[in-house]
Amino acid sequence: MRSRFYTSLSILIVLCISCVNTDDFELPETESLIDDFNGTTTSISAVKGHYNIETKEIYTFQETDVFMEGYVISSDEGGNFYKKLMLQDKPENPTSGIQILVDDASLFNSYEFGRKLYIKLDGLSLWKNNGVMQLGIQNRGDVVVIPKALIEEHLIKSIKREIITPISLTLSEFSLVYANLYVQVEDVQFNKNLVRDAHIFSLAGESTDRYDAERQLESCIDGFTTMLSTSTYSDFKSMLLPKGSGSITGVLSRNFYDDHFVLILNSPKDLDFSSDNRCDPEFFTCGNEKEMGVELLFEENFNSITNENMLDRKGWTNININGGKRFEDATLLGNRFLRVSAYNTMESPMEVWLVTPNINLDKSIAEVLTFEIKASFDNATILSVYITDDFTGNPRTTNWKLLDAQVPKGPSNQNGLIFKKSEFDISCFNGDVNIAFKYLGSAPDKTTTYDIDNVRVTGN
Repeated sequence: MRSRFYTSLSILIVLCISCVNTDDFELPETESLIDDFNGTTTSISAVKGHYNIETKEIYTFQETDVFMEGYVISSDEGGNFYKKLMLQDKPENPTSGIQILVDDASLFNSYEFGRKLYIKLDGLSLWKNNGVMQLGIQNRGDVVVIPKALIEEHLIKSIKREIITPISLTLSEFSLVYANLYVQVEDVQFNKNLVRDAHIFSLAGESTDRYDAERQLESCIDGFTTMLSTSTYSDFKSMLLPKGSGSITGVLSRNFYDDHFVLILNSPKDLDFSSDNRCDPEFFTCGNEKEMGVELLFEENFNSITNENMLDRKGWTNININGGKRFEDATLLGNRFLRVSAYNTMESPMEVWLVTPNINLDKSIAEVLTFEIKASFDNATILSVYITDDFTGNPRTTNWKLLDAQVPKGPSNQNGLIFKKSEFDISCFNGDVNIAFKYLGSAPDKTTTYDIDNVRVTGN
């Protein structure tokens, strides 16, 4: 009986072990790694050279036993990359990068940051999509992800895993030469309107964010701007933007519409804004008086402006420095306001000034200025507001004082719904003053639409 019992028990144990999910047991890493690769290799740059930028035709590789070498510079562990690997040709001082489309949402488990890979090209296709070069499988005129069944055939792991040294760049140095490369930018900050105490934006957790949220970064070195792009499916999308300044390390890429450069984080740890110092411009202020006076000194709600030329007759200055599109009248839900946008203008730059008529403050005290701004289809903060008591008639020759206006961050893919009100104490001025709204766009990458309404000055 005892012998029969132990025999049955042994059979049961064997059966139980055979039923265990093998995913719980990891083979030693070296068993799936290549130590000495003997195939014919080529570079990322040579692979990208097969794409014809004039015809834009998909190129399919048919060379057998030819492999592209590259190092992994992306990680989807935090969900900020989805079914794609970013490769560059060298761990240090790289010269070329590329995207590999792969049907795997957890690539970091198998293809770690810094891992050297050999990509079997035979059967893969190359195209340029959203401004970056991609490798994948051709399917009915598109290049799509390498299917699960073919991943191990096309992606071969080397035993080498290197430390990746980011390329140090300033924002003004961004170019297609560095696309799909791992870069680091020092001494940058987020635009002030994104980190005000009243509302500090998250990386990608706002109600208006869709798919990839963008937040404007500004360089304290050269004054240039770019966008940090974060997926709304990332694990760290709700992280609030830091108020200070510092460095950011990530993959340089292009936005979905190929309008401008974006930086993409592997992890929020790559955002090091430990300095409390900011490099905002010096804003002018008279004081803290914000209570509206009983006397209305100036008001324009634009309800009677049915043509932009009517502004000229009312004493407004509405001028495009290069002679193109100006502020125009617009309506939404019965409300009339002024609107400006560089979208579809082909103007780069597009500098437009809207200046109020003279507003006299000689017979009043405790003056307060208010106005309302709304942003739509936001891809950059490109509106600023000024005041002067010495308007020359030419915005470019006038000595302006910059106001700390609350320029809202609007939705990136639709009309904004809410106007944001700014209030300023202007009681330190006498005589005539003028308020100016300056739009500095650049098609196609800086084309945010702004609406201006309800410009008022009150006093006592």
